[in-house]
Amino acid sequence: MNRYIKYTLAILVSLAGFHQTSGAQEAFGPRAALTKQSILIGEQTQLHLSVRFHAKDSIGFPKLADSIGSKIKIAGGFKADTVFDKVDNSIETITRHYNITAFDSGTYTIPSYAFKLPVGVMQTDSLILDVKTVAVDTTKAFYDIKQPLAIKYNFWDWLRDNWKLVVGILAAMAATGGVVYYLLKRPKKEVVAEEPKPIKPPHVIALEKLAEIKGKQLWQQEQVKEYYIEISDVVRDYLEQRYNIQALEQTSEEIFASLKTMDIASEDRNLLRQLLVLSDMVKFAKEKPTPFENEKSMENAVSFVKDTQPAAAPVNTKEDEAK
Repeated sequence: MNRYIKYTLAILVSLAGFHQTSGAQEAFGPRAALTKQSILIGEQTQLHLSVRFHAKDSIGFPKLADSIGSKIKIAGGFKADTVFDKVDNSIETITRHYNITAFDSGTYTIPSYAFKLPVGVMQTDSLILDVKTVAVDTTKAFYDIKQPLAIKYNFWDWLRDNWKLVVGILAAMAATGGVVYYLLKRPKKEVVAEEPKPIKPPHVIALEKLAEIKGKQLWQQEQVKEYYIEISDVVRDYLEQRYNIQALEQTSEEIFASLKTMDIASEDRNLLRQLLVLSDMVKFAKEKPTPFENEKSMENAVSFVKDTQPAAAPVNTKEDEAK
């Protein structure tokens, strides 16, 4: 008894497997379908071309032109999607969707399309598309086409549409006016003119520098050479300013030659010669003057500057003006 039950179960399992295999084999291949088989003139529907195949296989989709026959038009390109089998991922279905339309009423046949598959070329079924016209009530009279209506557009309408622009312009004008008013009305700062500092004459500057050198007490600190360099530089700078000669760049003999035509008393010329000659001997010949000579050199420099300073301009008094 058990042996017969086993045979029966084996036969049933085989039949179930054969049925499943047969169903899977029927599902393979191309297929065509329409979203709507009936449309109005100018309305669109979608043509779906799909193929079910093993993912490892290569297939060839048919190429569609811009129109199907002479009446059905393809509106734009196509969209495609891929779906894998839920049970067997090695099986997939690719579907392309085409938007089609027609502008003449009638019943049209969408031909079958050929797909290239590993087993050979397979065709889809042909489809029927019914294009209907819009129902027109012929019992009603025809009316003329209405002309465009004239719309009144006045200033207030324009202002309502452009009030933001107007407010912005007015705000900018107000801000500009405020800035201009502020600039015109703001208190102006009084410009205080600084009194020009009086220019010291060359002899005053020279006497101040000589007094400063004397206060340093350089020769008393064994800085004899620096003492004569500074005195000589002050006197040379005074000569440049007073007599307009290049005394700072000239030798002592050149200075004497430049001053030959100047109005300088012979006593003052001797004072200048004693000072410059002794200074050169200290700077270049390492002469060591006595304390008396050091004091005398400062006196000679001060005397020469005072004696050769420009004469003061006469001051006019009220009595002179009256005369």
